[in-house]
Amino acid sequence: MANTYTQLNIHVVFAVKGRENILTAAVRPELFKYISGILTRTNQFSLAVNGYKDHVHMFFALNPVNSLSEIVRIVKANSSKWINENRLISGKFSWQEGYGGFSYSRSQRNDVIKYIMNQEEHHQRKTFREEYLNYLKTAEINYNESYVFEFYE
Repeated sequence: MANTYTQLNIHVVFAVKGRENILTAAVRPELFKYISGILTRTNQFSLAVNGYKDHVHMFFALNPVNSLSEIVRIVKANSSKWINENRLISGKFSWQEGYGGFSYSRSQRNDVIKYIMNQEEHHQRKTFREEYLNYLKTAEINYNESYVFEFYE
């Protein structure tokens, strides 16, 4: 696309189905590398991928030829298939339906990257539920409690 210039910094959050704490410290590094690779293969520019026991954060520059929903669908489908094929957890793995997507300006990028890369430390002080609902409130997103991730704290 000639003369098309964008800067679409997107932060996506999604959770393990049933919010089980099955993304162990042994699994997470390889999973996050794999997800970063999926982003790269779909022509996105991965800025940070991290998470904790029951959820994942992705931060990337969105290529304007792709829709956010398509990228999330591809990431979730391929990563769950990879987890199952490699038997990284016992039983069948899947992600919960849905995701949260938030945009940030270029001036906010480093702060978002730092926040995402410090998930383990961050979740010593705040639950995923508190974190996620805070995202929705900060972004002034009207939401229906019935359709927010299943929370089991």
